[in-house]
Amino acid sequence: MVVGRLPVFVYGTLRPGEANHPRLLRGRTAAQTPAVLAGALLYQGPGYPYAVDDPGGGEIHGELIDPRPEAYEAVLADLDRLEEYVPGAPGNLYERVVREVRPAAGGVRRAWVYLAATATTRILRANGVRIPGGDWKSRRGSGGRGHE
Repeated sequence: MVVGRLPVFVYGTLRPGEANHPRLLRGRTAAQTPAVLAGALLYQGPGYPYAVDDPGGGEIHGELIDPRPEAYEAVLADLDRLEEYVPGAPGNLYERVVREVRPAAGGVRRAWVYLAATATTRILRANGVRIPGGDWKSRRGSGGRGHE
């Protein structure tokens, strides 16, 4: 599937004001827009969150990031490294997938989203701690090495 240059929906340590935003995104984005990912739940990880699909109607709050055109490939490569995502690798913690996201201004946009990989999702659904309201910024004291 050819998807082109999509924005990236960030919901954790890559959000403005969070640990990884200055290092990986500051000065490299053309736009940052508050947005919601419907049909997903947010779980606590060791200092960073995991998003998982939720057919039951959960939602995650974050930002839709549009990388600057000249930095697009480098930004996506840096985010893949942060998330330890390698296309097709069986040991991925996250998978980069295309989902529809609702920007605060209205409408729907397709975007890249890093979701917990299948094995990680199974563990989270069985034993994970959900973040109430689906907003990483609502928690405090997360610390740790950041991922999405």
